[in-house]
Amino acid sequence: MDRTARPDRANTQLTELEARYAALRQAARSPGAEPGGVLDAAFTELEGAIDLLRADGTPPGGPANSSAGGDPHPGGGDSAERSLLRAAFQDTPVPLFLLTRDGTVQRVNKAAGDLIGAKPGYATGRPFTAFVNLPSRAAVNSQLTAVARTGKPRRIRCSLLAADGVVPSELIIGTVAVRGEADPLMVAVRDTAAPSSKPAARPSKAARDNEARDAADDADGPAGDPGRDGTRLGAVQAITRRLDLVTAVARLLLENEGFSESRTLQRCARLIAAELTTWVIVDLERRHRLRRQFVLGPDDAGLAELTSAIAAVDPLSGAIPCTVHESGRPALIAHAEDTGVLGDGLDGEPLLVKMDATSVLSVPLADGENRYGVLTLVRRAADGHFKVADLALTEELGEQMALAIRVDRTFRRRSDTADALHASLLPRRMPEIPGLKIAATYIAAAEDPEVGGDFYDVYQTPDGWGMAVGDVCGKGEEAAAVTAAARHAIRVLARRCADPGEVLAGANEIVLAEEFALDGGFVTANIAHLSWLDSKLRVVIGSAGHPAAILLRADGRVRTMNGGGLPLGLFEDASPATQELTMDAGDVLFFYTDGVAQARGPNNTYFQDRLADELAGLAGSTAADLVASMRQAMLAFSAGNLIDDVTMLAVRVGRLPKGSGSVSGTATARKTPTPLA
Repeated sequence: MDRTARPDRANTQLTELEARYAALRQAARSPGAEPGGVLDAAFTELEGAIDLLRADGTPPGGPANSSAGGDPHPGGGDSAERSLLRAAFQDTPVPLFLLTRDGTVQRVNKAAGDLIGAKPGYATGRPFTAFVNLPSRAAVNSQLTAVARTGKPRRIRCSLLAADGVVPSELIIGTVAVRGEADPLMVAVRDTAAPSSKPAARPSKAARDNEARDAADDADGPAGDPGRDGTRLGAVQAITRRLDLVTAVARLLLENEGFSESRTLQRCARLIAAELTTWVIVDLERRHRLRRQFVLGPDDAGLAELTSAIAAVDPLSGAIPCTVHESGRPALIAHAEDTGVLGDGLDGEPLLVKMDATSVLSVPLADGENRYGVLTLVRRAADGHFKVADLALTEELGEQMALAIRVDRTFRRRSDTADALHASLLPRRMPEIPGLKIAATYIAAAEDPEVGGDFYDVYQTPDGWGMAVGDVCGKGEEAAAVTAAARHAIRVLARRCADPGEVLAGANEIVLAEEFALDGGFVTANIAHLSWLDSKLRVVIGSAGHPAAILLRADGRVRTMNGGGLPLGLFEDASPATQELTMDAGDVLFFYTDGVAQARGPNNTYFQDRLADELAGLAGSTAADLVASMRQAMLAFSAGNLIDDVTMLAVRVGRLPKGSGSVSGTATARKTPTPLA
């Protein structure tokens, strides 16, 4: 070997030694560490460090590497001998792993494939330590390096990752002389699980599902196979359990009455964690970055602190959740080689090590158009590893959860839009009017969450104050736009015109304008303009096809106004009806929309039929108490099942405010008001 290459080789060996040393320190701190194995590995690394310090002209790796430059095994064997050796390797009942000198698996025999729960070719090209339980990986890696360096066989106890969990094992590591190549490593596995007279512990649900999936893989054996019926039964049971899980999740999503995204996703995650015996991590995109939403672990009270620690860390770039979200493609890591695939905790320790997990499955939460986040399942070593069947199932669950997110967010957007639109149809606050008390209430229909067309308003007029209550035929944004046009038209026109009839006529022209037209729809409204006349309140009511207002005298007498007129938005020459009355102290004028009239009770009775009696019993009440009592009475009558939005507004007359006198003049009405006796 060129002497100039020796320092580089030594530096490389030193770097590798430092990495193994750091891995051993981390392994010693892990919860499942085996102190004896870690200590033995530490002594092995110490021996390697001594050999490195004593290195002279002999090429690193000692005589064991001499075969790389020549052929120490002259002569050849015939092909029959090779075939015999290959058959012996494959059929040996002891699990055997053939490794390169850096610990990469070259070949495994059938027994080893059965042990790890995969076809023999699955292990090829993977580090052997990927099949070793996390706490033992650093020690096993050190022993493999020592055997490759010295050529001396070694033994180490560890736990290997099998299809259904972990298997306590003893590894016998040695080298195999191969002509013309660097001597590879051979690892033989001996099961060290102590026999017990006690019945075997019942495997976890995840392990039982793994067994059933393996049975499904072999279910197509010969008809005469005595185990065929049993394997088919196991496969059917596994498929049935998965169909049950998909059905249960679908039912959960359909029952999402409150459209709560977080609560629904947590319920789904809890179901998945219980059925698949796995950790469940949900990360959602917030402001163009994945944020950890919640983490659910297996049903173990002792894991609460660990669950909180995992939930406190957002996934970082390079971690599996971020990779899956960016690519939109799922990821299945049956045997995790890199302990950093989930990132590190706040203390810097890999989350995978904290969870004592070795198998990760991650799928995007996507509905085909949008990506909302990532669903990640993590399985502990004792519960086996994920397989392709788990990937297909989890992808289906991820799509269902994504659809639930889309529905919830669509509903919330529509709900927020409806709230904003409806808020624009109501006054921000009720003005203080001397000598009058006003109260109002609004109740949304129970059967339709869309924004309704009810509105009310209180505004100033040239000679006093005015109020309006109205409704639009229809619901949704289009109806809300027409409602807003009518409401604002009434408010603006009334600022310059004291006559309710003229105000409604002008509003009709605006609603009929093309930009506010509503197919087959119309607006009904009642407006009242108020002014003091001597010691009484003069009221002029304009009506455009709206339910008639009701006058409640202080002594309990009830009088329904004439109403009438045509709704706004139907005919250009529609003339509203008007009516004039005077009110004394204690009198109440009550306005309402047709949601009150349509409220149904038992035996298809209507609240409209008892409206006058309910009001008569509230004579003498304040405006606020009257509205509150009417609201409660109507909800009780209909059991809360309102088929239309409800608006109520009441104005109660007090004493003539000081400084107020007779109104010297009023605008001429479009139609002569009908006096009320």
